[in-house]
Amino acid sequence: MEKNRILVTSRSFGTLSEKPVRTLTEAGWEIVMDRDSFDADRFAKEIPEFDALIIGSHKFPAELMERCPRLRLIAKHGAGLDNIDLKAAKALGIRVTNAPGTNSGAVADLTFGLIIDCARHITKVARDVRAGIWKPAFGQDVYGKTLGIAGFGAIGRQVARRAKGFSMRVRVYDPLLDGIPEEFRDYCTLVPDLKEMVSQCNFVTLHVPLLESTRGLMGEQEFAAMPKGSCFLNMARGGCVDENALYNALASGHLSAAACDAVSVEPLPADHPLLTLDEMIVTSHIGMYSVEAIDAISQICADNAAALLRGEELRFAVT
Repeated sequence: MEKNRILVTSRSFGTLSEKPVRTLTEAGWEIVMDRDSFDADRFAKEIPEFDALIIGSHKFPAELMERCPRLRLIAKHGAGLDNIDLKAAKALGIRVTNAPGTNSGAVADLTFGLIIDCARHITKVARDVRAGIWKPAFGQDVYGKTLGIAGFGAIGRQVARRAKGFSMRVRVYDPLLDGIPEEFRDYCTLVPDLKEMVSQCNFVTLHVPLLESTRGLMGEQEFAAMPKGSCFLNMARGGCVDENALYNALASGHLSAAACDAVSVEPLPADHPLLTLDEMIVTSHIGMYSVEAIDAISQICADNAAALLRGEELRFAVT
């Protein structure tokens, strides 16, 4: 009898606990790990021989899916699905799952850490000290200021909860919302227009999925609408921001600082213009990388693969 084979290309699946791998093995999966150094050509050659895939952030295009007659499940090791052609997967009868909200606390923690970093120029000063430069850098307070959150899903709401502890006023832009949930009404205000929202804020953070409607969401006009000296964070996807416009807003001094945990090209080339600016912080898409979040996401992927073999309902199925 032919074995059920699952390919793991997510770099972090099962790296912090043995339980997710044990779940797969006990369910009857033959596991092949190919996560250390992803190679697109190698992936294209090997994936047609597998029944399931646990995938990270690399692309899985429609033309490759069509060459995978055995594939029954694509389990995204994370929440964002922009690297998977969902329309093609649905047409081919391939189930796709993700793990929404599981990493929301981890991303919100990083977001707030970067807000404080931008406000007080912590990264820049630490870099200066290593270079033998010892001098003060004047920042701004975070406590009592106004925070703009674009995208008020699981992560955006976690960020708002942290902002409450700093007595911040929160402005929210999310066209999918008709109103602010009751929990947040005493300190959050829904603003229907993005430019109007950012114009009211000392800090703006982006937490939206990458869709055609959100591509380039923050551009020249939106950055110009932000108050002089304000700070911007992209914690969503690189494609949601016009990075040339962000560069210009920083280089001109209009923004005092910015941070991106997601950029349009990952890894970001060392000679990228954004990296020439002292006011710019770029992290390597580490938002979900806490021990707790990775363990939870890995287990959801393993549980769904096990459920597939048992004929049970899949959690967080999107196709």
